[in-house]
Amino acid sequence: MRKFSKLLVLVVVFAMLASIIAGCGGSTNSTSSAQSAGSKSVSKGGDKIVVGLSLPTQREERWVRDKVTMEAKAKELGIDLKVQVADNDMDKQTSQCENLISQGIKVLILAPQDGKAAAAIVDKAHAAGIKVISYDRLILDTDVDVYMSFDNVKVGELQGQFITSKVPKGNYIILSGDPGDNNAKLFKEGAMKYIQPLVDKGDIKVILDQPCKDWKAEEAMAATENALTKTNNKIDAILAPNDGTANGCIQALAAQGLAGKVPITGQDAELAAAQRIVLGTQSMTIFKDTRELGKAAIEAAIKLAKGETLETNGKVNNNKIDVPSILLTPVAVDKDNLDKVLIDSGYLKKEDVYKK
Repeated sequence: MRKFSKLLVLVVVFAMLASIIAGCGGSTNSTSSAQSAGSKSVSKGGDKIVVGLSLPTQREERWVRDKVTMEAKAKELGIDLKVQVADNDMDKQTSQCENLISQGIKVLILAPQDGKAAAAIVDKAHAAGIKVISYDRLILDTDVDVYMSFDNVKVGELQGQFITSKVPKGNYIILSGDPGDNNAKLFKEGAMKYIQPLVDKGDIKVILDQPCKDWKAEEAMAATENALTKTNNKIDAILAPNDGTANGCIQALAAQGLAGKVPITGQDAELAAAQRIVLGTQSMTIFKDTRELGKAAIEAAIKLAKGETLETNGKVNNNKIDVPSILLTPVAVDKDNLDKVLIDSGYLKKEDVYKK
């Protein structure tokens, strides 16, 4: 019995030791994982900075690029970036942002599906002590903390200046972006600085002036088809607000054998747009280097989380306040400077642009 008792004690002791060793191993792995996931250089009070990112869509190349850029920058700087995509649905974006707010984020980077409706998200975030960056699209009617984008009136000016220099007289289709996106208003405002004086002189006749809900190519295509039918194909120029809508217009033109014969604008410097510029079916695009905008947004979020002051270079009124703004410079791109601006900068690859 004594031998049996001693044996039982030894078994119990070994079992306890094994458990302790396993427990220590598990703790080490957990700590290592947490440390490798983040950098103490961006921690606040010893806690990892958590930032929420809400994007309107991934159906357009530029928004895909934004997401990839910001995720990479967040990983580099060691912050926890929680990403949600709204699929062009404002109700979904509101629900997703409420969920992000409940997860203890310090800052919300919000590219709104609807600039006015997004004001309620800002108010809820502020009530929870969370700073909000209005990303690329301006959030209206609220005291949003900072606006980060490009000079969007300048974007429209570049489009308007280009198209009127190519076609100073003739029948125009004027398309704008989604009515809920304040940027669409700014783009058109800039373009009309060049177009409207020629309309007033009678040199330009506007055959169709229409927004494209959710920036959909199919809406631009249908609008162009209607205008072509109305004028018996006598369309001389098209102001398309971005590359996606330009593609829709070009499809309608191609069906009538007019692709490449009607100058058309664009925006976002998408790969497909660059390819169309090389082919001659799209006349120009606007390069907004979202790599720089995305990186700047992550860096700004870190400063806001730490309570540091942001350096801004402008203010944009959102119907309630003059929002402190960080505005980058857009560049017009056509066949003459495409290689220098888009390829030499590494934004696009030459073999992709000139793909046969």
